[in-house]
Amino acid sequence: MKIIDKYILKRYLATFFVMLFLFIPIGIVIDVSEKVNKIIQNKVPFGKVALYYVDFTVYFANLLFPIFLFLSVIWFTSKLANNTEIIAILSSGISFQRFLRPYLIGATIVSVFALLMGFFIVPKASQGFNDFRYTYLKGNNKTRETSNVYREVSPGEFIYVSNFNINSKTAFDFSLKKFNDNKLDFTINAARIRFNEKDTTYTMYNYTKRKIGELDDRLETSMKKDTVFKFDLEDLTPVIYIAETLTLGELNDFIDKERERGSSNINTYLVVLYKKYSLPVSAFILTIIAVAVSSMKRRGGMGMNLAIGIGLAFTFIFFDKIFGTLAEKSSIPPFIAVWLPNFVFGILAIYLLRNAKR
Repeated sequence: MKIIDKYILKRYLATFFVMLFLFIPIGIVIDVSEKVNKIIQNKVPFGKVALYYVDFTVYFANLLFPIFLFLSVIWFTSKLANNTEIIAILSSGISFQRFLRPYLIGATIVSVFALLMGFFIVPKASQGFNDFRYTYLKGNNKTRETSNVYREVSPGEFIYVSNFNINSKTAFDFSLKKFNDNKLDFTINAARIRFNEKDTTYTMYNYTKRKIGELDDRLETSMKKDTVFKFDLEDLTPVIYIAETLTLGELNDFIDKERERGSSNINTYLVVLYKKYSLPVSAFILTIIAVAVSSMKRRGGMGMNLAIGIGLAFTFIFFDKIFGTLAEKSSIPPFIAVWLPNFVFGILAIYLLRNAKR
């Protein structure tokens, strides 16, 4: 590696990490100012608050690292351009592609680091971050609910609840249908069902069971009935952020299991999976765009480059969020929705790079 490569790579990594460690404390201060009243009101122990902000740091650093990387590259490349260092480098006979090499090496280092973080470390931070929010900060009664849960818990056995409260472990409008050879065997309905932790049983209220016969049905009713079911409590609580809390292997297994059950949230889980791969790739694309935008000396100086960079960064965030939401809520395939922003900005990167060479 030549001196020029070491010089640019050092500036690349140093500026990125400095910007990251400058903005994270600002985010923590803003978050504390918004949540301090609820933290005091709920008498949250200091140790849990400290652990929450460790998870907060990892969670948001992973979420926003492409933007921090983009702005840091624009910042130090603009300084190189304003000091005419880039002109001197290119005038020495180094091609623009050769000049770009240390940037791509830096993007590779950051991307590999982000990829490993996303696979193994960020899921645990995400779980701590979300659990803290739902335990201490969401609402005055500290409840968390999921709604309209419908899934296959075993071959031919389907359950439905209109909503489930995880704190009281109570579900409403419970229904279980059992099929044998594609024929309905029996149905169980209850206005309310509660999980009992002591003996892992369920208590049903306003219970009704209908056994389907060839000529007539048998009906069984009771105001209250205790029973044991094969399904787990987690089958009633598919919280939307559960995919974010799983490592790569766990997430793949979870998605396979949910696909077999016909989960209505499968697109949401696939978006989380695909973003683990697309986010590091965006580091390369945004690095190329940042170099192309800031490598030329402009009349407006560094301020103009930063203005263009911030505009592009927020456009990227907009595309990423819009298409991620569309994948979760519409029929757009999650793979296309997640990778489309990278594809669009990849084309933009090629266009800007050709102009920068000229």
